[in-house]
Amino acid sequence: MYQQMIFVNLAVNDVDASRKFFTELGYSINPQFSTDECACVVISDTIIAMLLSKQRYSDFTKKEIADSTTTSEVLLCLSAESREKVDELVDKAFAAGATGSTDAIDQGFMYGRSFDDPDGHSWEVVWMDPAAVQG
Repeated sequence: MYQQMIFVNLAVNDVDASRKFFTELGYSINPQFSTDECACVVISDTIIAMLLSKQRYSDFTKKEIADSTTTSEVLLCLSAESREKVDELVDKAFAAGATGSTDAIDQGFMYGRSFDDPDGHSWEVVWMDPAAVQG
């Protein structure tokens, strides 16, 4: 079965700093699709974050690039396999320089935390009880 992929393109101020941040979270960089102007972050087999310098990002749009430190341009949400994995990834993000986005949300069947990466992009990490999802 074909697995559709998503390539999330984000404008960043410093490609090297962004590359370092995401590798500290445990993600790898695909060198085949990375340059001085872009870091291809492999989040999973089907999720890729393309971290583009603002100059390179502007090659793909005629729109003004949002200042993600003051404007919300997107909310990115990653699933996690457990509550502990939510905490593990978000704690790594803070250790690597992330800032606070929102407090933890704990609804029993769903648990999530979030952070803003060094460029201000908002990332959520959420675990949902599989039994609640099926029912």
